[in-house]
Amino acid sequence: MSLTGISANRLELLQIAEAVAREKSIDKEIVIEAIEEAIQKGARARYGAEHDIRVHIDTKTGEMIIKRIVTVVADDVSYGVVEGEDGVEVAADEPAGVLRLADALRTDKQAFVGKTYEEVLPPFELGRVQTQMARQVVTGKVREAERERQFEEYKDRVGEIVSGSVKRVEYGNVVVDLGRGEGIMRRDQSIPRENFNIGDRIRCYIYDVRRETKGPQILLSRAHGGFMAKLFAQEVPEVYDGVIEIRAVARDPGSRAKMAVVSNDSSIDPVGACVGMRGSRVQAVVAELQGEKIDIIQWSPDEATFIVNGLAPAEVSKVVMDEEDERVEVVVPDEQLSLAIGRRGQNVRLASQLTGWQIDIMTESQESERRQREFTERTALFQEALDVDEVIAQLLVTEGFATVEDVAYVENSEVASIEGFDEDTAEEIQARARDFLDREAAELDGKRRELGVEDGLVEIEGVTLPMAVALGEGDVKTVENLADLVPDDLRGWFETKGGERVREPGILESFNLEAADAELLIMRARVALGWIEAPEVEAEVEPEPELEAVIEDEAPADEAEALAAAEGEARDA
Repeated sequence: MSLTGISANRLELLQIAEAVAREKSIDKEIVIEAIEEAIQKGARARYGAEHDIRVHIDTKTGEMIIKRIVTVVADDVSYGVVEGEDGVEVAADEPAGVLRLADALRTDKQAFVGKTYEEVLPPFELGRVQTQMARQVVTGKVREAERERQFEEYKDRVGEIVSGSVKRVEYGNVVVDLGRGEGIMRRDQSIPRENFNIGDRIRCYIYDVRRETKGPQILLSRAHGGFMAKLFAQEVPEVYDGVIEIRAVARDPGSRAKMAVVSNDSSIDPVGACVGMRGSRVQAVVAELQGEKIDIIQWSPDEATFIVNGLAPAEVSKVVMDEEDERVEVVVPDEQLSLAIGRRGQNVRLASQLTGWQIDIMTESQESERRQREFTERTALFQEALDVDEVIAQLLVTEGFATVEDVAYVENSEVASIEGFDEDTAEEIQARARDFLDREAAELDGKRRELGVEDGLVEIEGVTLPMAVALGEGDVKTVENLADLVPDDLRGWFETKGGERVREPGILESFNLEAADAELLIMRARVALGWIEAPEVEAEVEPEPELEAVIEDEAPADEAEALAAAEGEARDA
């Protein structure tokens, strides 16, 4: 865009504004405002920076008016202070175009605070320096308006597929011309071994639009799971119409992917609809994804069934779920192990991403060996602790008793109901179990005293005798020692040593404490010392019977959060 001077033909000025607005896809008024600001700067350079000069261009006729505005202000008005060259604060200079009331009254007896005087200035020619400055102002304003227009246009298009042409390739990052904006596809968002040349047509998925100082960043991807989902929406009418929902997608871009689908219409098979006649629909998506193999599976609200489906084509014999840690142990036939794991662990990794569960795979023989080992260990434990023969110990293990505590503190009828047992036998076994636990507690308490662990530490709720011994061996012998710790000291942490991530064991590593439980022990120690105040406990509401177990499980975490909040308030105070 060229500005040679304000003497330019009025029609030329409007034509320039219209051409720039059309080229940059922005409003003509924005270009006119930019030109007005550029000429204002040139006029202030011509007539003096102390003047408040304003320029107005009529958007219909192109007529331009240059005015100098003077505003009357009070005699005692102050504009604050600024730091001078020597660091001393001095009064700030008056802004351009103001006149003190006393000065205004010398020439105008009707002057008052707020009155303005306007003076129309004659047109003038812009010099070379002023022209360059005006060009920079207009260019900057137009670029800013163009960026804002791009952001407003694309911010609501996140999650869409767009087409464009490759504009340039920089260190593996592909810049795509989208017509009314530019997007960038970073190297990690492209499909491996997929190369593009300048001018190639490309389809991408908009996964984010950010406003940054250098302009809006339209982030594109061909590796995102949403890209594959949107491609199926284009190829499968049922997905586009919402009859079939894509619930989850997991991808190893360019190699393999898993997609979970569910139908809202019981008469439509979601997997078959996505595959299409002779695989026509899925093959169209595979072709766009450079031959990526796609497993389409049936989504299920039952987590176990969903996990089994996600491990297809492998067959699953058994699923054992740990909902607290979101881990699942999957047992497969021995000959299915390699298929379940997949090449380089690909199948189980994608199934884990798809379901959101950490999946541990075990063969039937491995599970059998583990069960046998656990059976033998528990049998030996009961033989030694209860002083019973192997047959009785095996009967207890078979009935599901795993620890001596289980035997000691269950209802007498549960032990007596074991085949071959009676009430007297059950009472004798439970008495022996309690005696063993008492002896063990006495030994642990003695060891705790030998280590110098004070009684107050054992009195902290949640600290058991085995924990107290472990704390003493870790040189944590007082309530204050415990209060000084952080959860990682108890649970363990990871450190990077020599470029490798190394696990540093915690003092209570063997107890497998959750983060909330470890924090709770420390918070209780701090409350006991008076470092923080115990949080007020709200009146308990009688829980519904079916929810009681869930509420009890969550109580420690809630209490830990409340104690942590109390500690934060104490620190702030």
